[in-house]
Amino acid sequence: MVETENILIKKTWEILAGVSDPEIPVLTILDLGIVRDVVITNQQIEIIITPTYMGCPAMDMISMNIKAAMLEHGYKNISIKNILSPAWTTDWMSEEGKKKLKSYGIAPPNPKQIVCTPNAFQEEEVVQCPKCNSYNTQLISRFGSTACKALYKCYHCHEPFEYFKCH
Repeated sequence: MVETENILIKKTWEILAGVSDPEIPVLTILDLGIVRDVVITNQQIEIIITPTYMGCPAMDMISMNIKAAMLEHGYKNISIKNILSPAWTTDWMSEEGKKKLKSYGIAPPNPKQIVCTPNAFQEEEVVQCPKCNSYNTQLISRFGSTACKALYKCYHCHEPFEYFKCH
């Protein structure tokens, strides 16, 4: 029995909702917003994804996990296409995904805010500690355990934490 394209697209999205990010397992690839589209042509399923960063090492594992999930559900005629433009942005993350990040102990991305310094106005990220919710935090390193995260310290609870960088 041949499934209609709309049903096949819907089933594919449902399967993709269960594929976790290998670096942050509480997030799915849909939470991250890296799945751009699902295209069906003659029962061939093409899944289009965009990396969070150019050269992201997790993308190969994500592609393998997508293929494994699709095969597990009986779909064999699949391909995965990586596209780089437009570049991924944290705006594509789901609100649910941002909540999951915070619960996991990683500060979710924030839009930059204009702050007044003694010499000028400048844009900077105001990062809330995911453990105690204080904004009394400081950047320690622009890179955390992965390129998409930065390392911060909270001066209220004295705990270090990672921040999923906004871009």
